[in-house]
This record gives sequence, C-alpha cells and structure tokens, in this order.
Amino acid sequence: MGLKGSKLPDARILLLGLDGAGKSTLLFKLKYNELFQTAPTIGFNVEMMELKRNRRKITLTVWDVGGQEKMRTHWRNYYQDTAGLLFVVDCWDRRRLDEAKRELERVLKNEHLRGLPVVFLANKQDKEGALTAIELTETFNLRKTCSDRDWFVQPCSGKTGAGLPEGFRRLAHLVETTSNNNIKETVKNFRKSIKK
Repeated sequence: MGLKGSKLPDARILLLGLDGAGKSTLLFKLKYNELFQTAPTIGFNVEMMELKRNRRKITLTVWDVGGQEKMRTHWRNYYQDTAGLLFVVDCWDRRRLDEAKRELERVLKNEHLRGLPVVFLANKQDKEGALTAIELTETFNLRKTCSDRDWFVQPCSGKTGAGLPEGFRRLAHLVETTSNNNIKETVKNFRKSIKK
C-alpha cells in the first residue's frame, strides 16, 4: 500500500433509499459478490471499497443507512463530510415511487448535500415491469430536481449484480476525495443525536 502511514484518498458516500429498496443487498452483492439474505437495516452498515479513478485507487467509505420511516429523520446526521450520494429506488414497486421521490427531494434540499453528485441506482431491473432508467428520470423529474449537480441513473439488480460496478465507478469519478477519514467522528456525532 505504499509508505507506512500513507492512505488512499477517501470519499465518504451515503447510500440512501426507502426501506425495501435493496440498499444492503446491492452493497453486499458488489462487495462480496454473494447474495445475502438481509434483514431491514436498523441504524447503518459501513463498507469500504477500493475503486480506480484516473488510474489511481480511491477508497469509498459507503454508509448504508436504514430506510424505514423512523430512520429517515436521522439521515441528516450523516450528511456532513459526504462527497456523494447513491440513491436506491425499487423500480418494481411502483406504489412507493411518490414516497421515494418526496424523500429524495427532501434530502437534496439539505445544505450539506448542496451540489454533490448523485447516482441513482434503478434497482430490481431483473423483475418484469420494473421502471426503466428513462421512466425513472421522468417520474422523478431529475433534470429539474438535480439541475444544480452532476447526476446519473444506473439500471441495476442487487440480486444478479448487473449494473452495480458501473454505478459505483460512475460515482467514484464524480466525487471529491479527501485524505481525512471522519468515520469515528461521524459515529460519535450520530450516537449523540440518538441519545437526545
């Protein structure tokens, strides 16, 4: 890994979306290339992934935060020091698209996330009748909603793994990196906010 004490550039990524969208499933599929039986995430999972950007390796620290309604109020505790956002949409469950759109709009209005790149993971493309990337773009009015930032819609499947490497690579190319690793500080701040 180079000189002792040297670190790869690091980018802190938030993985958000409604409960049941497949966030943890696709993260574990990409990281371990296995299909895990996941349970609803209470709190968060943190995974580190190395990717190449311009022939240099960078480390993405991916914070997979629970998407249940009661957890969404805590999402804002993770926004500070975030370099980019992965927003997962269950493209097969059309009944919850309006809810997902509302949550996305609320998230993007936060000052800590202003102008940050977003990659939309249009999940569950392996299911017949899933919304296409073009339909998702139109349904979520992304050209307007994301007019102040770089964004991309990546069709994918957490079950098969299709599209996942491309989605993560796309975000790796869009994010700013830092040498500061703020995981401990973020965990400490999150625990404080939960106790309040």
